[in-house]
Amino acid sequence: MRRFKKFYIELTSVCNLACTFCPPTERKASFMKVEAFTQILEDIRPHTEHIYFHVKGEPLLHPKLDQLLDISYEKGFKVNITSNGTLLPKVKDKLLGKPAIRQMNFSLHSFDGHPGSKDKEAYVSTVLNFAKEATAKTDMIISLRLWNLSEDNATNEQIDRNREILGMIERAFDLDYQIQSRFVRGQGLKLAERIYLHQEHEFKWPDLKEEEDLSKGFCHGLRTQAGVLVDGTVIPCCLDGEGVINLGNIHEKPFAEIIEGERAMNLYNGFSRREVVEELCRKCGYRKRFG
Repeated sequence: MRRFKKFYIELTSVCNLACTFCPPTERKASFMKVEAFTQILEDIRPHTEHIYFHVKGEPLLHPKLDQLLDISYEKGFKVNITSNGTLLPKVKDKLLGKPAIRQMNFSLHSFDGHPGSKDKEAYVSTVLNFAKEATAKTDMIISLRLWNLSEDNATNEQIDRNREILGMIERAFDLDYQIQSRFVRGQGLKLAERIYLHQEHEFKWPDLKEEEDLSKGFCHGLRTQAGVLVDGTVIPCCLDGEGVINLGNIHEKPFAEIIEGERAMNLYNGFSRREVVEELCRKCGYRKRFG
């Protein structure tokens, strides 16, 4: 029985922001039904303990989020949520009362996609205040993420924005040092108990319109991770946001059969040989990080 460290579940294809680094999906706007979610958990239970509410869309938008978290807890899953954090004032109480949540990841660079908002400090403060409250009242881990903290590969605009946000973080946690002085590329920085700051290198989502790279390559897709889109389409990794590598539908065929299917095994065995079988993978810059 193949096991995965991460299994991504896209609760919704809808997002309340329009961030430049995240291309909008061309798929139908949709929210996963409770019954479909429950079936997915039953199907993947032998394969993983950790589920991630993430692919496209903003998971905190789901109107049944509290119910989905309760179901996850009842079935023994540990939940990790990736969010832009803008909806925290509306759903904070739901999140703080849910023992299913292991970790919440907040993309602080998402502020750039906030339509019409000018108050960056209020946005960042909302996320930081939640982080403090969550770690004080629960066992939740908080990961704060920013693009390109290493200034050698950042634009001037990113450098200015990051410095501003880092200043807010330093003041919020009463740090007696500047974050940049202790930041080590490739490592997270502990700000407080169970609160961490991580760098994320900005990347382009794989796209069939991108230039093809025919060199050797490797990826952890279907090795340590897999995922399912809101309509049940099984995908090999969290970057196939349009379901281009459609391995099958989890509502039509058991997950165990899908990952042993011809297309899935060709992809898996190809990467074992360092051969990039799928066209989308040959047009994915992210896989280059794995050599």
